[in-house]
Amino acid sequence: MDDSEKKAMEMMAQAEKKLKSSSGFLGSLMGGNSKVEDAAELYTKAGHSFKMAKKWGDAGNAYSKAAGIHQRLGNKLETASHFIDCGNCFKKVDRKEAVNYLLKAIEVYVDMGRFTIAAKHHMEIAELYEQEPVDIKEAMEYYQRAADFYQGEESNSSANRCLLKVAQYASELEMYDKAATIYENIGTSSMDNPLLRHGAKDHFFRAVVCRLCQDVQDAENALVKYSDICTVFGDSREVKLTKALLAAIEEKDGEAFGAATKDYDSISRLDPWFVKMFLRVKKTIDNESDLL
Repeated sequence: MDDSEKKAMEMMAQAEKKLKSSSGFLGSLMGGNSKVEDAAELYTKAGHSFKMAKKWGDAGNAYSKAAGIHQRLGNKLETASHFIDCGNCFKKVDRKEAVNYLLKAIEVYVDMGRFTIAAKHHMEIAELYEQEPVDIKEAMEYYQRAADFYQGEESNSSANRCLLKVAQYASELEMYDKAATIYENIGTSSMDNPLLRHGAKDHFFRAVVCRLCQDVQDAENALVKYSDICTVFGDSREVKLTKALLAAIEEKDGEAFGAATKDYDSISRLDPWFVKMFLRVKKTIDNESDLL
């Protein structure tokens, strides 16, 4: 046991003693007994010392005790802050507990009307879930919640960052219509902002690819629609690639499909998301060709 851990345990014992020596918790509330506040401070300091010793679970539990006291005293800001401390500690050892404490903090921040901070911590939870492929649905859900809070506060750029994550994971889960709608909406709204307009082309291209994964006719219609909205997109290599892919799909020619993507990739590197989506479409073509 190192000195930091020993010091933390001593402060935990002192805090318990302070609470026991107070005239009961309700009595302390009525009389403003400082021993309760002293206990909360000792728990907080114990949490700091446990962190120094890298005893993450013990640190989280210490902060939790401090949060509980502040919550009963009605100190909302301190309560939320200590719940965040708990979450940060449990991130190291227990993701489920980390999420639990972050949600407790979010509940307090929402009650205080601190919606932007609530959005930020929803993003934290989403980031915890996206560490494991099996938890993509949960990651998508919390990015959506974060986006909703950001939109309510008119923080549209932050909301869009979250929504792009939602679209990414929705497409990976084959929820193509949901993903395409998000990409389309962000692309359309980007056209109204000179600083964001240059990125609209990529959003529209991703929307078309989602449509392509779902229905060829939808993809063709989207291609025309987005070309009308964004002239830069209409004249782009992305549109030329999409038309080549549509022709390959119509001919059920997997080789032509692969050649078109390879030719594009040789000049403009396709990111992993596009590669994954195109492989899904090509697999469908190859399977159909095998049946002929």
